Amino acid sequence: MNRAWLVVAVLWVVAVLNYLDRIMITTMRDSLTEVIPMTDAQFGLLTSVFLWVYGLLSPLAGFLADRFNRCRLIIISLFVWSLLTWLTGYAKTFEQLIVVRALMGVSEAAYLPAALALIADYHRGSTRSLATGIHMTGLSVGTGLGGVGGWLAEKQGWSFAFEVFGIFGIGYAIVLLWLLREAPQEKAAVDTAGLPVLVPKARLGEALVSLFSRGSFILLVVYWSLFGLAGWAVMGWMPTYFKENFDLQQGAAGISATAFLAGAMLLGKLVGGAWADRWTRTNPRARILVPAIGMFIGAPAIFLVAGTSTLAIAIAGLSIYGMMRSFSDSNLMPVLCQVSDPRYRATGYGVLNMFACIIGGLTIYAGGAMRDAQVGVDTLFQSAAVGLLICGVLMLMVKPAKTAS
Repeated sequence: MNRAWLVVAVLWVVAVLNYLDRIMITTMRDSLTEVIPMTDAQFGLLTSVFLWVYGLLSPLAGFLADRFNRCRLIIISLFVWSLLTWLTGYAKTFEQLIVVRALMGVSEAAYLPAALALIADYHRGSTRSLATGIHMTGLSVGTGLGGVGGWLAEKQGWSFAFEVFGIFGIGYAIVLLWLLREAPQEKAAVDTAGLPVLVPKARLGEALVSLFSRGSFILLVVYWSLFGLAGWAVMGWMPTYFKENFDLQQGAAGISATAFLAGAMLLGKLVGGAWADRWTRTNPRARILVPAIGMFIGAPAIFLVAGTSTLAIAIAGLSIYGMMRSFSDSNLMPVLCQVSDPRYRATGYGVLNMFACIIGGLTIYAGGAMRDAQVGVDTLFQSAAVGLLICGVLMLMVKPAKTAS
């Protein structure tokens, strides 16, 4: 197998674990709160704290991926968060859960910027969006398996899933030591005397100045922040919304809210990646236009979910949203490669993640606070849909840089 595609395949499994380990707690609310009592706001805080820590450290994590060996960073990240996943199953109090979730945010922050930058290093031509999309389908599978966490919690207790997937991740991190390698370096530029031009190593301050000096990058920051609001509102509260609005059991609600969404997101990442790669042969803005189109279709779908009293219609709307939102997942790193200095693409993705996760964490906590105040979560979903419409407009304003690579 071509090493460029082998890297995608190997990292796909890590991507599954990356989302599974963070999401499955949202699908076992009843089982968890029976053992460790907490309010809805506190339950939302378990995911919010993870996201805030994850987001705040993402720029530094991205910078480390630009400065040092990306493969080592990925392996260390997987090992540590898997160990913490395993330890989560042994928490006895709400305070212990908060601490371990915060530490998981630290360890998981290092993965995604490094992985996407590594894939971009291997796929420099017309396969970049599809390769990114295939890797990101792992996140969809992880999201779908998150519903299994709620089912296992009903059958074996809330801690069982954390122990099983934590042990698996630790073992896979060891396997990656033999499978994962850095991408071959491009030929170094030479000066007029034929001597290689030394490219200075990335520095965090210089990277941030370079990124924020570009208007298109700032547009991407706002775009990804609003995108995070919608994504985490749906992911964090849809299982509870399905359970209560459609009178489902915890396991059925968790699977309905995650499995259909995950399947649609998986398809959307493949379609969005392949479509953008093909279209970019004739239109250099294709990787910008495809996500924008997805936003304009996905927003009405969320309005539909928030307004219907029929489960089948809600699932249909959720599926349309899932497919359309995933056009962005396939193309964000390729778009970032078009608007940023190649030396700082992982740092740039980390910055985008920071804003998205902080907003996403606030959104999940707000959902819990709204429920405590007897305000329906459907209001949160409607706000998220408006954010998606704004995202579509912002993406249309992004312009590729002349030095894109």
